[in-house]
Amino acid sequence: MKHIKVADLMTDEVVSVAPGTAFKDVAKLLAQYDISGVPVLDDEDRVVGVVSQTDLLAHTAPPHNPAARQSSTAAGPPTAGDVMSTPAVTVHAEETVPDAARLMTRRGIERLPVVDVEDRLVGIVTRRDLLRMFLRPDSEIRRRITDEILVEALGFSAGDIDVHVVDGIVALDGHVERRSQLPALLSLVEQLDGVVAVASHVSARTDDTATVQADHARHAMPW
Repeated sequence: MKHIKVADLMTDEVVSVAPGTAFKDVAKLLAQYDISGVPVLDDEDRVVGVVSQTDLLAHTAPPHNPAARQSSTAAGPPTAGDVMSTPAVTVHAEETVPDAARLMTRRGIERLPVVDVEDRLVGIVTRRDLLRMFLRPDSEIRRRITDEILVEALGFSAGDIDVHVVDGIVALDGHVERRSQLPALLSLVEQLDGVVAVASHVSARTDDTATVQADHARHAMPW
């Protein structure tokens, strides 16, 4: 079973700027494409920073210090390199969607530049893109549970367990041979991309948990 990768959800047509792009031109791009930020690339397409709406607004407010205002005016119009946040927070294309979602949440950002193994920009992924993971068709979720989890991962026969999916909520009903198989089944289904919740009514024909626990205890005893 494989998690959805960032590469599967990202947008590969990315609006980007160079460090020397004028401040006003960056603002125009954000307004034109209705986006909250743009990555700043060096000559080798590596992400050196990100300019967000917050960065732009922070530099539109005049400094309180008169000397600082005079120095800012003398330096000329600011560029993307002057106002960008650095180092840039990026995600690799082969990372999983849950990893990207955790990174966005931890850093409090709305979009992530996506880079390849050489850290060159290959796309952009947003919170909205990640939400698509939970909008997967119920039929696809059911197919993946049956094919990838029941048959491939756990070795069950396709008819052992009935799988019903409605709005991402999975209902499992049927029988497995051993009770010790139930935790793995539930864990794998819960971790599947697109699954919102799981209701399991699967029972076991034999209870081997006492035997399994005894085996673990025996192996743990010093001899």
